[in-house]
Amino acid sequence: MDLQTIKVIIADDHPIVLAGIRSVVAGSSFKIVGSARNSTEIIDLLSQGLCDVLVSDYAMPGGDYGDGIPLFEFVLRRFPRVRTVAFTMLDNPAILGQLRSIGVRCILSKMDDVNYLISAIHIAYASDTGEFFSPTIKSIMKEYGNVTGRLALSQRETEVLRLYVSGMAINEIAGQLHRSKQTVSSQKNSAMRKIGVERDMDLFKYAIEVGLVPSFSVGSLNSRSQHASAP
Repeated sequence: MDLQTIKVIIADDHPIVLAGIRSVVAGSSFKIVGSARNSTEIIDLLSQGLCDVLVSDYAMPGGDYGDGIPLFEFVLRRFPRVRTVAFTMLDNPAILGQLRSIGVRCILSKMDDVNYLISAIHIAYASDTGEFFSPTIKSIMKEYGNVTGRLALSQRETEVLRLYVSGMAINEIAGQLHRSKQTVSSQKNSAMRKIGVERDMDLFKYAIEVGLVPSFSVGSLNSRSQHASAP
C-alpha cells in the first residue's frame, strides 16, 4: 500500500494539539490535505472530496454543524466513504459507546501516546469493520455495558445533558442540535427522571460522578450548580 494515497484531514480547536497531530501524521508519510478548528471548516474540507480519513476531536464548539455525536453522525451520513478517527479527552463510557455504535470504529484518548494515531489511521482506512482503541479507551470501554445499563439514556438525551452541564442554555442547545427548545427541554427532563434527579444542582453532581464532562470542567460545574441552587 502506498502511504501517500491515504489522504487525511485533521481537526481540533486547540492549535497546540492540532500541531502535534500534524507532526505525527505528516512524519508518517500520510498526506494531510487540510486542517480544521470547527465543524464548519471540517465540512467545507470534506466537501472537496479529497479525504480518506478524518481525524477529529469530539468537542469543538462554534461551528455550524455542532460537535460531538451529531457532528460525527452527520459526517458518516453525508460522506460515507470517509473513515473517521476520534481523538478525544472523553472519559465517559456511555458516550464512547455511542460513538462506536454509530460507526466510529477508531477512538483514541489524548491521554495516550499520540503515535497510536498511525495504527488507527491504517485500520480506519483499510477496513469498514476494523476497530482500534488506544489503551485508555480500551479500559473505559470495558465499563460501557454496566454504565449504559444503569443510565438507560438515549443518544439524544445523553448529548443534551452533556451540552447542558458543559454550560450551554436550552435555547443554545436547541440551535446547535437543530431541535426546538421544547424538544430539548423535554429530553433533558426525561433524562433527569431516568437517572433519578430533580434539581439542576444534583444533575451537575451526577455529571461529575459519571464523567459526563472532562475532569477539568469540574470547577465550572460546581460554580454553575451553586448558581442554580441559589434562591
